[in-house]
Amino acid sequence: MLSNRAKALSPSITLGISARVKTMKAEGIPVINLSIGEPDFVTPDCAKAGGTYAIENDVTKYDAASGNLGLRQEICRKLKDENGLDYTPEQIVVSSGAKHSITNAVMATVNDGEEVIIPVPYWVSYPEIVELLGAKAVLVQTKKDNGFLLTVEDVKDHISDKTRMVILTNPSNPTGNAFTRDQLQELCQFLVDHNILILSDEIYERIVYDEPFTSVAALSDEIKEKTIVVNGLSKSASMTGWRIGYTASTVQIAKAMGSIQSHLTSHPSTVSMQAAKYALRDCGDAIEHMRQTYQKRRDFIVDFFEKELPQLSIVPPKGAFYVFADMSVLRDKLTAESLSMKVCEDMLDREVAFVPGIGFGADDFIRISYAASMDDIKEGLQRLKAYVEETLR
Repeated sequence: MLSNRAKALSPSITLGISARVKTMKAEGIPVINLSIGEPDFVTPDCAKAGGTYAIENDVTKYDAASGNLGLRQEICRKLKDENGLDYTPEQIVVSSGAKHSITNAVMATVNDGEEVIIPVPYWVSYPEIVELLGAKAVLVQTKKDNGFLLTVEDVKDHISDKTRMVILTNPSNPTGNAFTRDQLQELCQFLVDHNILILSDEIYERIVYDEPFTSVAALSDEIKEKTIVVNGLSKSASMTGWRIGYTASTVQIAKAMGSIQSHLTSHPSTVSMQAAKYALRDCGDAIEHMRQTYQKRRDFIVDFFEKELPQLSIVPPKGAFYVFADMSVLRDKLTAESLSMKVCEDMLDREVAFVPGIGFGADDFIRISYAASMDDIKEGLQRLKAYVEETLR
């Protein structure tokens, strides 16, 4: 009874881990959850106020398919003030989360059978979205020595006459690494010179630590014309459940995405859009407080791996709230088809949840989230240390 495209979808490993954690907690098991991919903060009151305003003032009717004009204007202001980008509201499409924005972008620009290059490791949904829409996901391995950042050398041999788009995530989920401006400039100029669209997923751009964030579209006007910027409020403002994402692109692409959205979902919730408007306008201090908290946790974790768990190596994260830990030192000690699944299953037995790297295309690694309390982080890492030391004996 199912379509071939539905049958071809792979189950989400991250959702599978989350389901098991919820089951354990429902059974009263005090599992430490370092697998979660959302902020551990509540939505700031400054954002909630927008939702309350919408409810109390009956902002609950149909709006423009591409999103509320006031919100799109606020997004343009944000992009100008924070990223140095000039967009008009006609170039902005507000969708039901960044995942929806990515889907709209691929649907609007990539034809059946065309290729979308996805660097490995990747966010779990990229290949599924691309293949579901009839395109071909071309997975390109990156190098740990380069911090898993895609380079011209990595990608050049994978370009064909069918290559339509490259997806970049900056900062990265799952690695937490981020491109420098110079790294982006070299890569993106090469892609544009080959007439390849860039989908730049910048959902974690407000969570960076060591140097300023550079949006791909800010590199040059030429690159901007070939770039679809994807962003949202889920990570920066801790609004995952409100489901607000957005794109910034050319007028032509934005109109196409708006038309697609008008037939499939229309605009997101009017209540959520008002909350997002308030978040962009009023929540700068709250967003910065969260970023500073993540940085303290990041600093602790990097120090822990250097001093307490040197058997495992990591790429020190420059953004987001993840650490990608290399578990390959355990491969000869563990008998399993998937190293990362085995490690994560063993750690769940110790009541700590991580995400296996196989879900991101990198089975030698596990993803550790620090969107959790410092107490949970410390205890979870101590249990990981004990597990590694016992396994290596």
